Amino acid sequence: MTAFRYRAVNLAGGEISGVLEADTQRLARSQLRAQDLFALEISAASGSSSVDGEAGGRPIGASDLMVLTRQWATLLEAGIPVERSLTALAEQYGEAGGATAGRLPLLLAAIRSELLAGHSLHASLGRFPRIFNTLYRALVAAGEQSGQLAGVMVRLADNLETSGALRQKVIQALIYPLLVVGVALAVIIGLMTYVVPQVVAVFQHGQQALPLLTRGLLAVSDFLRWSWPLLLATLVISLWAARRALRVEALRRNWHRRLIRAPALGRLLVSLDAARLAQTLAILVGSGVPLLTALEAGRAVLWLLPLQDAVGAASLAVGEGQSLSKALGRSHLFPPFLIHMIASGESSGQLDAMLAKAARQQQDEVSNRLAIFMGLLEPLLILAMGVVVLVIVLAILQPIIEINQLVH
Repeated sequence: MTAFRYRAVNLAGGEISGVLEADTQRLARSQLRAQDLFALEISAASGSSSVDGEAGGRPIGASDLMVLTRQWATLLEAGIPVERSLTALAEQYGEAGGATAGRLPLLLAAIRSELLAGHSLHASLGRFPRIFNTLYRALVAAGEQSGQLAGVMVRLADNLETSGALRQKVIQALIYPLLVVGVALAVIIGLMTYVVPQVVAVFQHGQQALPLLTRGLLAVSDFLRWSWPLLLATLVISLWAARRALRVEALRRNWHRRLIRAPALGRLLVSLDAARLAQTLAILVGSGVPLLTALEAGRAVLWLLPLQDAVGAASLAVGEGQSLSKALGRSHLFPPFLIHMIASGESSGQLDAMLAKAARQQQDEVSNRLAIFMGLLEPLLILAMGVVVLVIVLAILQPIIEINQLVH
């Protein structure tokens, strides 16, 4: 059977859309007529490029995938077969309405069509690599091979939720500083381009010699007022050029090396990637995936290119018979705690458990470092804004103070 996406009109004249399954487009129209619906448009959904990365016009996000995986794991744990679980999920999301109704039912119907065509589940998910990454597909394949798909999906859902929580912490930690910087810039630009010229003009008309600080501030104000289009264009072009430059792998690798060497930021980024790697390896190794395959999937989840290179070199060394801890330790990029935990897991035969503990420790370290960093950054930003505003106020008050002294 094939999944078809449709737009139709009901007897009341309202337009509805959704996904249904039929052997042919003609049978799909017959199904709609049996439901008192007049088809406006019917198109095949299986293998559609609109599903891979986006469906219904909007990308399927990490939060959507996280909720979908948890619900899917729950259905599989209840003993519902894969095919029926996909049908149940498609019906639920179809009834939910909103943006989700246009995306996930289409995706689920397309996956079910691939299954009915005789493909395995991980191969069906492989038709949509922008939604289901290497780790996701590797875990599903391991679950299929071991017959423990439900348990593997539960672990995958836990992994997505843990990663989502960590990502949310990072985002929340950045929101306040960005708001402070945005408000500070708006206030300073308003003062420099409107308030300062208005106030200083009063003293200029009086032909009074302005103090040095006031003259300097006025020069900066004039520069901003007359050159802001050029500054804005320069900023946009610089951002565009930086984005283009970072698409070049050599430049991006050099930039990542500089980030790793940064005093505080470097260790934070390395800890983030180390947590991703340890968590990925823990799930894959614990699910029975061969270590070399697990390393390949772990490399794909890393953001820093030097760390990706280190994992690639470690994979070659492990293939030649070297232990994982020694292979990863040769790069001197990963945290020593992670290397020692891996060595302990290899010697005790509990590598997945040690990796899981290392992942939790790295995540805790990231959370603690973020808390310390934000605790220092927030007052520093407020202090910097206060200093700038103080300089502006002093530049405005100095002529007033001089006039008052002359009067007395």
